[in-house]
Amino acid sequence: MILIIALMALAAWALVATVIELRRDGHRRVPTDWTRVAERDALDGTEVGHSYR
Repeated sequence: MILIIALMALAAWALVATVIELRRDGHRRVPTDWTRVAERDALDGTEVGHSYR
């Protein structure tokens, strides 16, 4: 019984720590800064005859 309680406490602590770290990390939608993006298309480097996923 003590082991189950300890595992539940550890899981709750991990969940709270994850939420805190995600907020601190700034994990959210951020608009793309187009001044830092290269001036070329993503398909410029593709070759004929290869399949890209």
